Amino acid sequence: MSPETSLQVGSTIAGLLTLAIMSFLYRDNRIYKFAEHLFVGLAAGYYVALQFRSVLLPNLWNPLMAGDVWNVIPLTLALLLFSRFVPSLTWLSRWPIGLMVGAYSGLSLIGFAQGDLVEQLRANMVSFAPGSPGNETAAQWVGNVLLVFGVIACLVYFFFSTEHRGAIGVTARVGIYFLMVSFGASYGFTVMARISLLIGRLNFLLREWPAAFGQQWLP
Repeated sequence: MSPETSLQVGSTIAGLLTLAIMSFLYRDNRIYKFAEHLFVGLAAGYYVALQFRSVLLPNLWNPLMAGDVWNVIPLTLALLLFSRFVPSLTWLSRWPIGLMVGAYSGLSLIGFAQGDLVEQLRANMVSFAPGSPGNETAAQWVGNVLLVFGVIACLVYFFFSTEHRGAIGVTARVGIYFLMVSFGASYGFTVMARISLLIGRLNFLLREWPAAFGQQWLP
């Protein structure tokens, strides 16, 4: 098969599957379900193969075959995970699961603390003095004030040790508005990302797919 024919066949399959997924906009149907199950199955198979080649072989099997006997421990724990398929031995799978949950929780705690908490604290350490670095213009000064005040207001809203009355209540209500703006911005970014994906698929259907056959539907 020539490269041109391969491109045409691949583009046709991709185009038909894209239309099959988009058919859900009309209603749930068998064509959409077929494309959905095909995508999930291919993604699962690709993920298993990727983990086997990039994780299991280089990190466990190859060192074990090279004489690193310590890898017997993770191999044993990995095999114990499959004990869940034997009802009488299900309890053995709790050991590797507990170890993985504990290790992942510890690593995630350190990662989030360094990547999120520390960086957020550092981002809020801004100066209110006019003309200071990062605060050269009036707009930057207003932005710094809103940033710090918004963070404080949101923290006050989640502070439940004191009843939200008086100044604390007003600050907590202002924190709600800051939270709503934040949620709205996050939702807007999500919608923009989905629209970007839609534009990419429409560009494929109307430009790249016809171009594989020497056609040009759009300029």
